[in-house]
Amino acid sequence: MGWMLIILSIFVVWVASVWKILFPRSKPTFLDEGSPLLKKNVLLVVAHPDDESMFFSPTINYLTSRGHTVYLLCMSIGNADGMGNIRKDELYRACVVHKVQLDRVKVLDDPDLQDGFGQVWNHGLLANIIEEEVYGHVIDVIITFDSYGVSGHCNHGDVHYGVRKFLDDSAPGNIEAWELVSINILRKYIGLFDIWMANLDVKRHPRGLRHCLLNEHPRKSFLAMAQHTSQWVWFRKLFVSFSSYTYINTLRRME
Repeated sequence: MGWMLIILSIFVVWVASVWKILFPRSKPTFLDEGSPLLKKNVLLVVAHPDDESMFFSPTINYLTSRGHTVYLLCMSIGNADGMGNIRKDELYRACVVHKVQLDRVKVLDDPDLQDGFGQVWNHGLLANIIEEEVYGHVIDVIITFDSYGVSGHCNHGDVHYGVRKFLDDSAPGNIEAWELVSINILRKYIGLFDIWMANLDVKRHPRGLRHCLLNEHPRKSFLAMAQHTSQWVWFRKLFVSFSSYTYINTLRRME
């Protein structure tokens, strides 16, 4: 009887979570607080091909569905295993699924920015690259990893600090920057159930400093990740299925 109650409770919460995604009670206001009609140029800065689909899908879906212009800057081709050119092509295919125009996607293969846990990236170099993209495309908003970088990968953290250095040294005064909030391992792998914790977390902070973006098109996210066929192994399929980042992104304003 006890097990039946537990299973029933889990099922009820799961149904409620799905309902919350499909029929949210309130509309998110991220980038719409000033004027919903004013569309922004948004630069998403990631470290490797598949970061955009594995971690930022809810954000990309939110931005494209509301008419914002999304630019993607990927700092490496992910060549740690010698498959960099394959992974670069996979990223372009994923961007087609995400409805990010390919002429707005830039993937670097700089000898000083190679994929790997032992590869430390120069924050000044990253800041210079970001500066070129921001001024070249008249970027209004930057979105990237926080200092932990979701998985703890050093390249993710370096990208964060590259953005931070750009903001400190040469960013225009009117630019906004947001970071994807890393969560603990328990929350990371409860999938849809993290919706409730994420919303509570946002409400604990002053209005406008954090935004919880629910994935309005989770099927598109799975399809985009499936374009990364070189990475689409069984444990990554499990990760995407159970990862909270597939369903929810919490963005925190970088000050």
